[in-house]
Amino acid sequence: MRYLWSIPAAVVAWFVGGFSATYLKGLPEGTTYFVPPRIDLLVLGGFTGGVLAGLLIGRIRIAVPVVLIVAAGMWWATGTSFGVHDLLVTLLVATALGGFFGAIGNRSSVAAAFALALPVAWYAMRPAEQLGDWRWIWQLNGLLVGAGLALLLYIACWKRGWRSVSSWLPLAGFYLVCFAAVESIQLVSRSTGKPMDAVGDASTNAFFQSFEPLLREYWPWMVVGVLLAIPMTALKLRALPPPPPPPDPYAERTNDAVLSDDLDWIDQLEPRRRILPRREPAS
Repeated sequence: MRYLWSIPAAVVAWFVGGFSATYLKGLPEGTTYFVPPRIDLLVLGGFTGGVLAGLLIGRIRIAVPVVLIVAAGMWWATGTSFGVHDLLVTLLVATALGGFFGAIGNRSSVAAAFALALPVAWYAMRPAEQLGDWRWIWQLNGLLVGAGLALLLYIACWKRGWRSVSSWLPLAGFYLVCFAAVESIQLVSRSTGKPMDAVGDASTNAFFQSFEPLLREYWPWMVVGVLLAIPMTALKLRALPPPPPPPDPYAERTNDAVLSDDLDWIDQLEPRRRILPRREPAS
């Protein structure tokens, strides 16, 4: 019965989480062309939708085939030709990986937080691309970066509580790496038609050079995100009901089951004593 609602919800989550903004923005006049030929949108959008779908379904053997069918069906239904093999394979691989990590994250929330770090980093920096001349762009991007970090730290402690706090430091580091990866992927997508060696060198330089300005500009917001995640996690754990007491291993057994073998004689029936007749005195 669970899959009657989780699979349709996963289909909606795949589209809304991965491609809704791209679809609504990229609609040409009179057509339903789905995905523009951008590698970053295919990789990150498919991965995002796959993670959300995998979290809802929760089973790898069901989540991965479902997201592959959804990705291929949506590619065909929106008028895109199957002849574009490279883009289609990229979409399918990204979606399958997202569904795999999302299903694993249903069991361990730390894995789900690591899987969602890349999509969150991508969404956090999108206003910088669209609102380059806006006066408050630094505040908007910083707010999104800090809120994304707080959300990831909160998700990491969802299953095990404060025991997962040890994963906050590597998770924050991986979050920074995701920003660099997004910058590198976007540079590759904008370098179509250039030699592969030049594109590879430029993307590598963009990856390593993006850490310093990111930390310089947004480190206060990241500190605020960590401070915000602490009360969020505390309130969530306080709202949970107390854990049930450990089950009694001898609850279904009688008292006789806990007696050792050398005490079995206690419950044995004693043999009935035979009363001898009184002897008559010899006279």
